Amino acid sequence: MLKFTELALRRGTKELFRDVNLTVHAGQKVGITGGNGVGKSSLFALIQGRLHADTGEVSFPKNIKIAHVAQETPALDQTAIDYVLDGDIELRQLENKIRIAEQKDDGEALAHYYSEMESIGGYSANSHAATLLHGLGFTSAQERQSVKSFSGGWRMRLNLAQALIRRSDMLLLDEPTNHLDLDAVIWLENWLRQYKGTLLLISHDRDFLDNVATHIAHIEHAQINYYTGNYSAFELRRAEQLASQQSAFEKQQREIQHMHKFVERFKAKATKARQAQSRVKALERMEIIAPAHVDSPFKFQFQTAEKIPNILINLDKVDAGYADKTILSQIKFSIRPGDRIGLLGHNGAGKSTLIKLLAGEIQAQHGEIHFAKELKTGYFAQHQLEQLDPEASPLLHLQRIDKRATESELRKYLGGFAFNKDMALDPVAPLSGGEKARLVLALLVYQKPNLLLLDEPTNHLDLEMRHALTIAMQSFEGAMIIVSHDRHLLRTVTDTLFLVSKGTAELFEGDLDDYKQWVNNENKRQKQNSDKETNPDSANSSTRHNTAKRAQQKPLQNKLKKLDKQLEQLTTKKTSIESALADDLNYTAENKDTLDSLLAEQAKINTELEHVEIEWMETSEALQNLNG
Repeated sequence: MLKFTELALRRGTKELFRDVNLTVHAGQKVGITGGNGVGKSSLFALIQGRLHADTGEVSFPKNIKIAHVAQETPALDQTAIDYVLDGDIELRQLENKIRIAEQKDDGEALAHYYSEMESIGGYSANSHAATLLHGLGFTSAQERQSVKSFSGGWRMRLNLAQALIRRSDMLLLDEPTNHLDLDAVIWLENWLRQYKGTLLLISHDRDFLDNVATHIAHIEHAQINYYTGNYSAFELRRAEQLASQQSAFEKQQREIQHMHKFVERFKAKATKARQAQSRVKALERMEIIAPAHVDSPFKFQFQTAEKIPNILINLDKVDAGYADKTILSQIKFSIRPGDRIGLLGHNGAGKSTLIKLLAGEIQAQHGEIHFAKELKTGYFAQHQLEQLDPEASPLLHLQRIDKRATESELRKYLGGFAFNKDMALDPVAPLSGGEKARLVLALLVYQKPNLLLLDEPTNHLDLEMRHALTIAMQSFEGAMIIVSHDRHLLRTVTDTLFLVSKGTAELFEGDLDDYKQWVNNENKRQKQNSDKETNPDSANSSTRHNTAKRAQQKPLQNKLKKLDKQLEQLTTKKTSIESALADDLNYTAENKDTLDSLLAEQAKINTELEHVEIEWMETSEALQNLNG
């Protein structure tokens, strides 16, 4: 499908690729990883023909259809749904042929084109586009809004929908989750697992990679190393490779000890709440993967705040919103030291509104909100990246905060965020989004807050920086409230989840897996309501509907039995492989091929098991609805 042969590429003086040989087969879903600036986006540019290799070549079948997400969206009067449909080039070409044939009154040509439209599913294209838009967070009303009425982040969602609707053999996605909330990430994850073509995915979201990727292409030292399995399997393999180097081994042992302290700390607390138990498991896993990050350029931690009051913020029957519009009503809870809260909920439900209320950026409309006198808030939001002084250096930004600190102290601190040498002294204007986000976090950490309010803090951050942030947040002694589509971050640093939905914010009894199921159920419910609105006459055909339901029961029952058997077989295989992976002998050099085979089989079975579990739940729910 896609082949790189003796590939070499330089951009300016920097060598990105050197003698790279790699073959990606049809149908593989490849996660492309590596630090910022190693050449991930340049790899996409090579495939698209926007860049040309210095030596070697990139080859793929001549008539392959490649889809990618456009980086720019013009301010069009065209409606959102029509803009998305423009992505289906075959559909638009056929519609144009039909218009010309109609003008010529060419009945024979029309008959042929109508048949072709039927064969490509063109008559359901509007419904398909609406489904994509709904999955990415657009309402039915927004489908008919003009493209120019949307903000930059929402226009990127439109570009993503346009790429997904395009008929393609290969799909290139560069950080597709950056502008999505968690609900949309879950939906996109499900969509990509069903995608039949070859997927190349640049992402810094490890859960997303784990659930989508079948292979990992890791770019490092101008080489591309190809691994079978998802991101977790890659981390384990890389950890083993680094552990074989003595200096790396010594460093990783210190990292593991650091992790172990926090695992033990939260084991003692995790006696009841399922969310806490989930976090303990995540921390235990982080002990295993820590060696994969021993060469990370980032190293920092939160210093203990000077004062931490017993109650940081207290809300009593608070309403919040904008102007005359109330978004949240009757909010009542307190924030205390040690609280680690993750906010869940649909886009637009009010998560960011609640964060802004707690940050003091908006005022309560009704009710009482009390801020402790000693409260010191560290607030991170995407708009703060634009509030940086473009002409000032990272060092000058810090000096404005602390005029008494020496330059050497501040430069050493900035080095922990990989602002080294000239980078600490140059203006921030040309910095990338990820680098600006790092700087905002560095400024936030330096001020020793006792409350962290983080609204999508990992956007634009690479995996190494996300890992370092996770480690630092685990030792934070104040309280934190986080909105994030990064499930790994939520799972690893939060103990409590709040669901922001239907104008309220309440404790969510469950973990992120339960929330994923809640999202899927809500999407089904909304689709059913939408179908009823689209087909109002269906309410008058209950007799036919009930007869059809009874006719469907038998095949569903048979399907459920078959799925039960599949689940049993896959679970047995999974247990067997996990037992084999627990055997230290499989991690010796002579058993490398055996280990590769086991990891590949584990990744395959995990994917199959998840698909069968989803199918089992859907079938079971369908049968339950029929019986009800």
